[in-house]
Formats: sequence, C-alpha cells, structure tokens
Amino acid sequence: MDDAVPGTPPAAEDEPVHDPAAPAPLNVPRTPTGDAGVDAALDRLGDADHLATDGHLEVYEDVHRGLRDALTALDVRPGPPVPPMPHAPRS
Repeated sequence: MDDAVPGTPPAAEDEPVHDPAAPAPLNVPRTPTGDAGVDAALDRLGDADHLATDGHLEVYEDVHRGLRDALTALDVRPGPPVPPMPHAPRS
C-alpha cells in the first residue's frame, strides 16, 4: 500500500539539505589590478569561500602578508636617478 498523498512529489533523498552554517561563496567581484603579486593575493581571497569561518583567518593573514610584501617591494625598486644638487657659488 502506498501512503503518498496524490499530487505530492515523493521526497528526494538525494537532495542536498541546506545548512545555513555551511561555507558559502560571497561572490565578491575581484577586479584585476595589473600587478601579478597583488592579483594573486586578491585571488587567494576566493579560498575563504570554501572554508568554515574559523579557516578565514589563515587566508586573510596570507593575503595581508602578500599585499604588504607588494607594497614593501615598491620601496625597494630603484626610481629615477636623483639629479645632482646644484653647487652654490662660494663667496
């Protein structure tokens, strides 16, 4: 004997159950900057989409480290040569 109510679809046992506490992508767009190091660090943020909240800190610290390194590298790069100081005439 079938106890299903007519017109009601049978329960799908294979349907995933929605878990509001499960990791979910934020789908925040990341626009490329043109700097390979910065873009790689920003792309790393996507890894947090698949982790539980307690795993986000490691990703954020890694991204922060990468961005800090990219900024530090700007200070190390040689800039244009500094023009020599003009000599003041001696009296």
